Amino acid sequence: MTHPLLQIDSLTKSFGDLLLFRDISFGIAEGDKIGLLAPNGSGKTTLLNIIAGREGYDAGRVVFRNDLRYACLEQSPAYDLELTVLEACFNADNETVRLIARYEEMLSSGTQEGLNELLLQMDLLKAWDYEQRIKQILSQLRITDFHQKMGELSGGQVKRVALANVLISEPELLILDEPTNHLDLEMTEWLEEYLNRSRMSLLMVTHDRYFLDRICTQILEIDQQQLYAYKGNFSWYLEKREERLAAQQNEGERARNLLRRELEWMRRQPQARGTKSKSRIDAFYSLEEKARQRRTEEGIRLAAGGRYIGKKIFEAKHVCKRFGDVRITDDFNYIFTRYEKMGIVGNNGTGKSTFVKMLLDEVQPDSGNFEIGETVRFGYYSQEGLQFDEQMKVLDVVQAIAEVIDLGNGQRLTASQFLQHFLFPPEKQHNYVYKLSGGERRRLYLCTVLITNPNFLVLDEPTNDLDILTLNILEEYLRAFNGCLIVVSHDRFFMDKVTDHLLVFHGNARIQNFPGNYSQYREWKQLQERKEAKEVKNAHQETEPRHNRTEEKMKLTFKEKREFETLEQEIEQLEEEKKQISESLSSGTLTNNELTEQSTRLSQIMEQIDEKTMRWLELSERII
Repeated sequence: MTHPLLQIDSLTKSFGDLLLFRDISFGIAEGDKIGLLAPNGSGKTTLLNIIAGREGYDAGRVVFRNDLRYACLEQSPAYDLELTVLEACFNADNETVRLIARYEEMLSSGTQEGLNELLLQMDLLKAWDYEQRIKQILSQLRITDFHQKMGELSGGQVKRVALANVLISEPELLILDEPTNHLDLEMTEWLEEYLNRSRMSLLMVTHDRYFLDRICTQILEIDQQQLYAYKGNFSWYLEKREERLAAQQNEGERARNLLRRELEWMRRQPQARGTKSKSRIDAFYSLEEKARQRRTEEGIRLAAGGRYIGKKIFEAKHVCKRFGDVRITDDFNYIFTRYEKMGIVGNNGTGKSTFVKMLLDEVQPDSGNFEIGETVRFGYYSQEGLQFDEQMKVLDVVQAIAEVIDLGNGQRLTASQFLQHFLFPPEKQHNYVYKLSGGERRRLYLCTVLITNPNFLVLDEPTNDLDILTLNILEEYLRAFNGCLIVVSHDRFFMDKVTDHLLVFHGNARIQNFPGNYSQYREWKQLQERKEAKEVKNAHQETEPRHNRTEEKMKLTFKEKREFETLEQEIEQLEEEKKQISESLSSGTLTNNELTEQSTRLSQIMEQIDEKTMRWLELSERII
């Protein structure tokens, strides 16, 4: 039997009158990769903070296995602003850094006592090449100036340094709060691959649904103060959650029917009643509670009419922009058509946000211009967000912009009704802004943009800090939106659902117009990379003198020839086993022990595929 690394028992947490969760229990075993889901403001980050010891709780217990090595990535990490990037990494509180510090202290003091044991521990934790490994991970996350002060980094860069710190420590349990925020698509895919190969157990909060689907073997959901567990990935969770909600809906209907009969019975009773009927009276109040349950997300639909928009939207004419030696656009031309829904993707620093700001006339191009149609009314959601008056109420913030929104066809929504569609119930609308969680503030900001009823939405990273339920509502809104749309986002799932083509920013003013969504672009890109690699290989064969190729062939021994012949078959078998295990992990039918075994085996298979593929490539170079 697998012993848990962490056990949570009957945990309850509230802030004043706000109850986040009550009597929740779960465990994390070796090999578990768990995603934690809940609406914004339901206590996801609070639960992670409780586990990390940064937050107290009302009741229950949090028990770690003795000597467990764990690391936590905070949503908003903080560092000494005077430290360099490398110093910040060596200032982290992890076992490897502490070992290095002890070793250096021992060398400077000249003492030899306990040195052998310390050297063994450093070998075990690979402390000797710690600096090299941290530099490799930082480079993957596009932090390349290791001597830059932390105070000079952007918030996104600080988050990436913190992510590198927790990854390099290679803990047994890794706790991540929104790890993909501030990562571009390539970095997200690298992290996805890294975590899939790792044997670390994982508990994470993320709203990146592809990320959840490809990594997690279990989903935990906090819903109406209760915890529900689903053994499987995100796709399995969606299926089983729907079954649970349907069962609850049926139970609610049964409860309401029973309630009518029980209510009649209660009304017939005299004021004084013997103890004989006490159990029946208690059962009545239990039924009453069930019957009153309502699910706010059920049946949410918001037809997005949008105001009239003419045929001319915008035309980019010979637009050029650079910052010093960095070119953003160079003689860029584009005619945006009516009802077009465009996604903009690319690595950080390639100019996506600058392009959007030029369109909105917030940044001026060096030459060229954007001609905007007369009927265009922009609605802009920026990365920076809106600065709210903390003492205003939620409803007042939206009403200050518009009292009603016209959906077209004679349909109108008040500010309060509109807020309800975006999961602000009446009681929440009368809360002060300072009481809102980070995700709720982003949701409120989104409402302030949409209630202006624009006909051209420009959304720059709208998915950061939004929970999955809000994302579903926003996606539905955008798909029905009767206007134009530009979205800059690193959320692959979101882009696939709401855009019909892409502008891909490759950097150095190279901008590609791709007629499809992100997944289609990624597939096309991989095919192009394989095609280009094959062309380079063929060109190399044609230019290499025949006698040299013969000499290379002679370099293979008989044993190597046999090895080469079997490698391809072994790789194919491993790929098939990998596919079967991935399907099994997503099935939801495995026990905890089987999940652990299968996850461990998957990591081993991926390592073997890498090793054998590298060996096959090495041998193939010598026999061509």
